[in-house]
Amino acid sequence: MIRPIRKAVFPVAGLGTRFLPATKAMPKEMLTVVDKPLIQIVVEEAREAGIEHLIFVTGRNKSVIEDHFDKQYELESTLRKRGKSIQLEVLEEDLPAAGETSFTRQQEPLGLGHAIWCARHLVGNEPFAVLLPDMIIKSTPSCLAQMVAVYDERGGGNVIAVEEAPWDQVHRYGVVAPKDWQDNHFTIDAMVEKPTRADAPSNLIISGRYILQPEIFAEIEKQQPGAGGEIQITDAMINLMKQQPFHGLRFEGKTYDCGDKLGFLAANVAFALERDDLGPAFRQVLQEVVASHNGFLSWNASNDLSSILKDLKAEPKAVEPEQDIKVAS
Repeated sequence: MIRPIRKAVFPVAGLGTRFLPATKAMPKEMLTVVDKPLIQIVVEEAREAGIEHLIFVTGRNKSVIEDHFDKQYELESTLRKRGKSIQLEVLEEDLPAAGETSFTRQQEPLGLGHAIWCARHLVGNEPFAVLLPDMIIKSTPSCLAQMVAVYDERGGGNVIAVEEAPWDQVHRYGVVAPKDWQDNHFTIDAMVEKPTRADAPSNLIISGRYILQPEIFAEIEKQQPGAGGEIQITDAMINLMKQQPFHGLRFEGKTYDCGDKLGFLAANVAFALERDDLGPAFRQVLQEVVASHNGFLSWNASNDLSSILKDLKAEPKAVEPEQDIKVAS
């Protein structure tokens, strides 16, 4: 019998140094895409996939994340008195039920593998999901929901979300070797952490979403610190592959790496453009910004932000509509 995926682990202990000074006193996971924190977006993805228990692996100065998923009596009371029913409904929808969240500490920054291992007692002896809050995946159904469907179809095991990357970028990621494709999922034959282009078995990179069996904890515990003194989850998964099957899903959707400033900006632009309340006005603002820079943008054509802004060039410009908007390719 296939055991259901009821628990999800969110590693949120990172320091967020790439976003200093914003993250000096605020966790990077609380940075917002439009008006919603990154951690809230991935929690909603997990809940859409049927996750019942949310496990957060935190660090020092991360208590605001715990507060975010708690009731705010003063705020709710004020909204109720002022008749702000819409805002009150939003808060109530985002709030997990009592007992659905747990928090544990990673006392030292020893890597993703170690952060997952810190959740071992809360996960227990059952399969679980891992979602990296830096990686925001825009998809319908959610990426994790797609993974759970593959997990059920494949009869359990471990499932990793993957996507294609440019060949000259594969050295930055964990890469998988696929075999026995079935539609958009396959059996993983091998995994390589940050290979050279010549050694990469494919250009399918791991995308920050995992479904893992509890035996992974024993494999993590055996791992010695690698590069940067960190314990890598990929190394533990490679060892677990000797005992259990691993499957890859080339999911349908778009990933925004919000641990990177350009990825974070691209996510804000993409999500804002799709908002009914913001999209039309924001589109005009973007067109004005492009026009004010002489209609030229210097981003590389493969960049997420550039691809979004290129879509604007064919639309009427808010200012001086007779002039076309030109975006560098």
